[in-house]
Amino acid sequence: MIERIAILGTGLLGTSLGLALRGAGFKGSIAGWNRGAGGGREALAMGAVDVIATDAIAVARASDVVVLCVPIYSTLDYMEQLAPVLTPRQLVTDVGSTKGQITAAAGRLFNTPEHAAFLPGHPMAGKERGGAALGEAGLFRGAVWLFTDDPEWKRSARGAELVSEWRGLVAAIGSRVIDVDAERHDELVAWVSHLPQFTATALSSLLEDQVGDAPELKHVGGRALREMTRLGASPFSMWRDIAHTNTAAIEAALHALEQRLAYIRENLRTPALREEFERANTFRRE
Repeated sequence: MIERIAILGTGLLGTSLGLALRGAGFKGSIAGWNRGAGGGREALAMGAVDVIATDAIAVARASDVVVLCVPIYSTLDYMEQLAPVLTPRQLVTDVGSTKGQITAAAGRLFNTPEHAAFLPGHPMAGKERGGAALGEAGLFRGAVWLFTDDPEWKRSARGAELVSEWRGLVAAIGSRVIDVDAERHDELVAWVSHLPQFTATALSSLLEDQVGDAPELKHVGGRALREMTRLGASPFSMWRDIAHTNTAAIEAALHALEQRLAYIRENLRTPALREEFERANTFRRE
């Protein structure tokens, strides 16, 4: 049974996870660690964790499950540091938004009878801004939590048990668990997550160029403008690693969107425009 969980990174997702676990009735200990002291203090004050550790590796070694809630390159770095010091009776998992490099590292560094288990994961939940203060227990309720597990991995018996238990906890906090191949994962999220973000970023940047010197015009668009540009408030620090680790899939999605926008531009006065609206409405209905 999982009794000790360490959450490395008590930002939005890490803090929300701690709150969600408590809300679902998890009775064990939850330790947190955060690079910035402020985020750690907030998570502790909110009751998301029982204690804030000062040493990420030490608190990981003392836990049954380690959840990496840090940016992708930091996740890869911690995987390298943790692999030599953890035991086959421990599990590491993550919440990274791209899974290709993380899953490859998991197969190289973990998931043998002699090493800790690693379960690559990605909750499809979040907000345009981060930080512990925005954490909430219900963030994952109703959300899909993707795992890019590999059936070829030969974990220890205890590692396999921990994987099963962790999947159960994810379901207990209200998420829908889905397994998907890592490559397919990165293709899918490029379309349904990364493309919307970069589209909103481009639109918001364009509007800043066009009406940024006339602030009152930003309110003319009303709800449509707010909804279309909400993601434009996301900071670069949240998206740099995603852009760097899923470049090809994002490029393909952006190129397809560029072509579709050009098609609409060329058909503003033809029946093809009606067909585009009908196709868009079909997607929304489904």
